[in-house]
Amino acid sequence: MLDWNKYIEIASKFQYKAKAADQEDLRQNIILRLAEVEIKYNGSGESLTEGGMVRVASFTVMAYWREIMRLPPITSLNGSVDDGEGNETELCQMLADDKAIDVEAWLDAKQWLYRAPPRLVKIAYRKVSGLPLTTAEQTYLSRQRQKELLLM
Repeated sequence: MLDWNKYIEIASKFQYKAKAADQEDLRQNIILRLAEVEIKYNGSGESLTEGGMVRVASFTVMAYWREIMRLPPITSLNGSVDDGEGNETELCQMLADDKAIDVEAWLDAKQWLYRAPPRLVKIAYRKVSGLPLTTAEQTYLSRQRQKELLLM
């Protein structure tokens, strides 16, 4: 009979030997591998000992690292990368640009500034600058927000 609690206990001790992003995956792989080996041993009439479970877990960790090390290194940003759908793209085209302007959001904000009441624009400037709002400005902003919610 499979002892899932024991498998989880053993796998929890070994999952920290993987990269942080892969720890849960490694844990699941160890649990499944332990179950596979236990089923194989049960067919021969033997039982898997705790030492055997530790050995299976350590081999699973070794296989994980071997797979990580066999990944091809990236040699150049100008190199081609397969996107999984058969299309090849230069790696430099796939990098995100943190300084890029979101044109749609910028145009929406610009349009909002043109049609917004001047008092609301002043309040928005004070909020962006980190300046405190007066009580009157807070009340006005609250009313404008309520109007906007009713329009939606």
